[in-house]
Amino acid sequence: MKRLFTSESVTEGHPDKVCDRISDAILDEMIRLDPNCRVACETTATTGIVNVMGEITLHTGYADIPKIVRETVRKIGYDDPELGFDYRSLAINTAINEQSSDIALGVDKSLEAKADEGDDYDEVGAGDQGMMFGYATDETEELMPLPLSLAHKLCMRLTRVRKSGELKYLRPDGKAQVSVEYDDFKPVRVEAVVVSAQHTADVDIEKLRADIRERVIDAVVPASLTDKDTKYYINPTGRFVIGGPAGDSGLTGRKIIVDTYGGAAGHGGGCFSGKDPTKVDRSASYYARYVAKNIVAAGLAKRVEIQVAYAIGVARPVSVSVNTFSTGKFSDEKLLEIIGRHFDFRPKAIIESLNLRRPIYEETASYGHFGRADFPWEKTDKAEELKKEAL
Repeated sequence: MKRLFTSESVTEGHPDKVCDRISDAILDEMIRLDPNCRVACETTATTGIVNVMGEITLHTGYADIPKIVRETVRKIGYDDPELGFDYRSLAINTAINEQSSDIALGVDKSLEAKADEGDDYDEVGAGDQGMMFGYATDETEELMPLPLSLAHKLCMRLTRVRKSGELKYLRPDGKAQVSVEYDDFKPVRVEAVVVSAQHTADVDIEKLRADIRERVIDAVVPASLTDKDTKYYINPTGRFVIGGPAGDSGLTGRKIIVDTYGGAAGHGGGCFSGKDPTKVDRSASYYARYVAKNIVAAGLAKRVEIQVAYAIGVARPVSVSVNTFSTGKFSDEKLLEIIGRHFDFRPKAIIESLNLRRPIYEETASYGHFGRADFPWEKTDKAEELKKEAL
């Protein structure tokens, strides 16, 4: 059965991504000062203004949040007053409180620890209730859905040619979208590519379209996946001068599908950016991806989705489920037993297994949290061990 599936990505200059990156830059600085800090930090941005708010408990040191905001915005590329958003002239407002003592009661000492049950990994309770998803598929080398993988690479390429000066007229904001035709679950061709790139007012639109086709799209999308019927839409409105937070207000956590699997898998609704690893919205989503990727890397399934759910203040998840979409070497029930023998979903175990109390989060804020080899939840160190289960 043939079908089309589409995913999008956005550049680091997109207003929502500006906010995600600021929130994660603040988190990284807090972790540098205190690896055991508690951070739930959100950012909003609009023309000339950034607002940072949330709950932060820092046991040692001091962080200059306005300085972090300005440096993050500068690195993204908003360094010209004409953009309506310039790191030097921003008004920056902060409204930071400590983490709620009620939440801390359950995170510092879990329900199991209060009952004097379990082991050391039962000490830390989940920072919130909720459900999280992890996903992997063998359709790409990085075990990610092809439409999202290509959309992320297009946005990364847009940023690269802008920052290198190859296309001097580009500005920080931009989006990409890729539609892929599948035959059953096998990707066979690219149906459509959409790229919208912010630019200076003086560039000729036809030159921009030709440049982006040649230096961005053709450099990313394999020719073997395109044909005479593939459609290309490059800046289809004809003008994209006003962009970034000056064109549209930004908010941390508003691009959660871009951040995860491009719509190919479920999502619990919680965002990642600005949250320390005791927040299972983030850490358990990373761990569920780690589990799913190792299962596919081991050949136990061609495609798998993991769901895990928690109660606030409780270390052990209230449920873990698995769906291999009938691609597994075992029944889903049997695979769940295998997962239980090899993986530990308790928050403290996750944090230690993936070494999450490190300042590694700013780089996750753009171009997806998954499918990039330098993140610890992308390692497949359990694959060989899992392969033995199939013998």
